[in-house]
Amino acid sequence: MSIARVTALAAVAALVVAPSASAAAYPDPARVTGDIRVHDPAVVKRPDDSYLLAHTGDNLALKTSRDRVTFRNAGTVFPGGAPWTTAYTGGGRNLWAPDLSHLDGRYHLYYSASTFGSNRSAIFLATSPTGDSGTWTHRGLVIESRTSDDFNAIDPNLVVDDQGRWWLSFGSFWSGIKVIQLDPATGLRLGSGITAIAGRGGGAIEAPFIVKRGQYFYQYVSFGFCCRGASSTYRVMVGRSSSVTGPYLDRNGVPLNSGGGTEVLAGHGSVHGPGHQAVLADTSGDLLIYHYYADNGTSLLGINRLTYDPAGWPRVL
Repeated sequence: MSIARVTALAAVAALVVAPSASAAAYPDPARVTGDIRVHDPAVVKRPDDSYLLAHTGDNLALKTSRDRVTFRNAGTVFPGGAPWTTAYTGGGRNLWAPDLSHLDGRYHLYYSASTFGSNRSAIFLATSPTGDSGTWTHRGLVIESRTSDDFNAIDPNLVVDDQGRWWLSFGSFWSGIKVIQLDPATGLRLGSGITAIAGRGGGAIEAPFIVKRGQYFYQYVSFGFCCRGASSTYRVMVGRSSSVTGPYLDRNGVPLNSGGGTEVLAGHGSVHGPGHQAVLADTSGDLLIYHYYADNGTSLLGINRLTYDPAGWPRVL
């Protein structure tokens, strides 16, 4: 057999095994059991060391866990409905992408109301003394987007900076991810400023989550498409900045506002389209919380530990 022929066959073989090699680059999610069908999960640790999880669903769904392994259904945020949202949902009850925080003795929940593929959307705030179903109080509209706007007011995430200032990042497709300042006294919008912090020229980017670690704010986003079952292409990307308002750069120095992003997690094996991520600081360290799709298209809860390399970039364990 000629050297050229051997080389050609080796090249073909490399192409054949490449997907498996790539798939092995990421670990599987940690074991979780019970009621783990979720989409767009957000998790907060409660004062009693249990966990409260909220996720997309009719009137926003809640789950609880004592050990971060076994989860059980815990009702909905608004068992009586949320009529203030129906102008954005076309009359439907399905509310999206909650973001959970526990601050100053209260639970804060930012969430989205919209319809698929539309930027006629809104983000609202609710608060609760306990986080339990039926204890949430509607606090008002935070920001909305209209079809004439170049952004989409969904996928909120609250971050508090070192000076105690509150910021809300959000966005999906259109011109990308934005951040606005909030009034800590009310949790609602402060002023009219809006800053672009990530974008792909109208391409698939959404689900921002910002967390401060060391000297940097890390902005996690999801590239690709969700909501397509096992055909979903979501993957988790990250950039970082010394300022909550950016500019955020990836590992190679490419701005997230110019399509940059360093991959943290992507589909592998029977884990399809992992994304809509959150970061939870737990006693054992940081955790990446996300949803992914099983081979049968079911959306499930994923949890992995996060570590940081010597240069300060996160990776999953």
